[in-house]
Amino acid sequence: MEIIHLSAECYPVAKVGGLADVVGSLPKYQQKLGHHIKVVMPMHQTSFLFQHQWDTVYQNSIPFFNREVNFTVIKEQKNILGFELHCIQVEGFFDRTNVYGYEDDSDRYLVFQLSFLKWLSTWKNNPDIIHVHDYHTGLIPFLIRNCYEYTSLVNIKTVLTIHNAQYQGWMPLTKSDAFPPWEKWNKGLLEWDYQLNPLACAVKCADRVTTVSPSYMQELFSKANGIEYLISSEKQKCSGIINGIDYAVWNPAIDPLIQFNFDENNFEKGKELNKKYLCNEFGFEEKLPLFIFIGRLVGEKSADLLPEALRIAFEKYPAQFNFLMLGNGNPAIEKELMGIKEHSFDYYHSKLEYNEQLSHQMYAGADFLLMPSRVEPCGLNQMYALRYQTIPIVRSTGGLKDTVVDFGEKNGYGICFNEASVHDIVYSIGRAIDLYHDSSKVNILRKKMITINNSWEKSANDYLLLYKTIS
Repeated sequence: MEIIHLSAECYPVAKVGGLADVVGSLPKYQQKLGHHIKVVMPMHQTSFLFQHQWDTVYQNSIPFFNREVNFTVIKEQKNILGFELHCIQVEGFFDRTNVYGYEDDSDRYLVFQLSFLKWLSTWKNNPDIIHVHDYHTGLIPFLIRNCYEYTSLVNIKTVLTIHNAQYQGWMPLTKSDAFPPWEKWNKGLLEWDYQLNPLACAVKCADRVTTVSPSYMQELFSKANGIEYLISSEKQKCSGIINGIDYAVWNPAIDPLIQFNFDENNFEKGKELNKKYLCNEFGFEEKLPLFIFIGRLVGEKSADLLPEALRIAFEKYPAQFNFLMLGNGNPAIEKELMGIKEHSFDYYHSKLEYNEQLSHQMYAGADFLLMPSRVEPCGLNQMYALRYQTIPIVRSTGGLKDTVVDFGEKNGYGICFNEASVHDIVYSIGRAIDLYHDSSKVNILRKKMITINNSWEKSANDYLLLYKTIS
């Protein structure tokens, strides 16, 4: 099959969250299984763009409201990511460094989709599948079925993956005036709650709808930020496929971003040396358990609970644990987290930034990873932690529920709690401190983690099997 993945992000080209990791890995594994894969994304002005060689493969313009907009499609020359990577530069829309966060984001991703379809409509042979990711590309299934200009594309099968249903891309219905002439009697496919809702539109129009874990799919039937009824009504074409992680990138035996490589034969020594390195870097006591949090400082991750939870934990368990924070986001949360340092002396440190190398070192050297998320459609951090024998502490929701089993249960290897609350976070930290002092138990859990396979191989094949169910 020829499959096109259409996305706003793709690691390492441009990354904001887990979407980029998925689109940077799933296509590579599908390509390995013998299929022809292309990823198409906007040409964000990131360092990746300037560090690699590109060929211009197409240039044209599209009408966009009252003007003509020029666009250029470029292809990375060497397929260094393991698949064909195409980027679309749209004059005046993507000559910026950030992926999101601009007032004209709805226009930016609308013009990106229209430019892609203009290019696609010139191909001699159509792809078998267009796989769209989240709302940024969610209008594609509607456009190819309803715009007269794209009649040559009408038989292409489409799949939507919802990475996070909280973001739906709402915009005024008048934005549809930018479409090429289309079947106006199908206006209802665009509309949800009196707005143009790209994610809802994609749920209605795509041939298949997936989410990034089975549990998150079940949650969406009752909690999907206003489109619960729609997803329930379309459930016959909905399924959850758990994400994987790229074992070529996340491999402590060969990872170039950690100080000391290790495998299943020397993980005890490897963890010890990497932890010692981290403790020396941040002034921690090496004999204490080291907890980490890595991620965006936003409400979905329960980051707003962390300042109070950590203050209480440091009071309840004084001088009994270290905590290292990595991430950025809400300025108010960042400020509160910075203030914890005053109360925790040398047992807490925060790096309020995105730092890929440090994150790898933290997974390699930490004892516990904390993920108290309110919403976690799949979660990749807990899988990275398991790969590096770091015990995940997670709230049982979405993909966390599917990938982490509490050590108190049969064959368990993590710590799980039910509520996104200060109390449950503090209680779980206490459980982890007690567990840490039973070193033989910790090693048993780590040996279990070694046997867990969260690679993309199975998930990539599951998507291919899904594609084949579309008649």
